[in-house]
Amino acid sequence: MQMRTVEITVGAFMLAGIFSLMVLAVKVSGFDVGAATDSYSIYARFENIGGLTNRAKVSVAGVVIGKVAEITLDQDDFTALVRMEVDAGVDQLTSDTTAAILTEGLLGGKYIGLVLGAEDELLTDGDEISDTQSALVLEELIGQFLLNAFDE
Repeated sequence: MQMRTVEITVGAFMLAGIFSLMVLAVKVSGFDVGAATDSYSIYARFENIGGLTNRAKVSVAGVVIGKVAEITLDQDDFTALVRMEVDAGVDQLTSDTTAAILTEGLLGGKYIGLVLGAEDELLTDGDEISDTQSALVLEELIGQFLLNAFDE
């Protein structure tokens, strides 16, 4: 009888551990299991997205307000066209908002940071942010540093 209780307890802990790992995997992946929220799309063009992926967060002042929904290559000027889904409650993004691809920490993932401007006109569904800053690619910086170091 004592052995059976130990087996049931160990089994319960194993199930709890497996469940915890599944919840952690869903949270880390950015997969949203909740109800769909109202949102609108805005676009931005970047010369280099440097590892930005779909479902990357979009934030203003460090607060997540949306996510990257789609990344495509514009065949006309060969820039990356990024479609962002922004929560409908955030409806005060001005037409002179700036978008930059930033990195979470030194080796973290990429995300888009928005900085609001001072214009009175607001962005609406389908509008494009014209002022963008591409990703800072660490490999390119190291390469430039090494080339400059050997040229001297």
